[in-house]
Amino acid sequence: MKKLIISGFLLSLFLSGSAGATEYIYRDVMANTLPAHCDIESKAKQAASKPYTVDRFSKRFCQTQGYGWHLEDIKTAGNTVCSPCGDNAQQKCYQEDVVVTCKRIKPGTVGMLPGKG
Repeated sequence: MKKLIISGFLLSLFLSGSAGATEYIYRDVMANTLPAHCDIESKAKQAASKPYTVDRFSKRFCQTQGYGWHLEDIKTAGNTVCSPCGDNAQQKCYQEDVVVTCKRIKPGTVGMLPGKG
């Protein structure tokens, strides 16, 4: 008897799928990363265009859109732009025009709404 109840319960768990009614709002954002410290031009360009740096700033771009916004995709990593630092030959570089797609759960598509049964 116990085996029948347990197997029926497990069967119902496997056959029941999620509703999949979650809808998202998408937004494309274009922004620039912040320049790193002054260094030789080749090292500064390499530091500015590292995938880690672009990824970190891309997440931050979406988070600044407000509560619930998350990074969906990095469309373009942008162009590396450098500017001189003072009197010496060092430069500081950053990524210009990084385009990312951010997403957020559409309000009212998940969870319980007041007054709705």
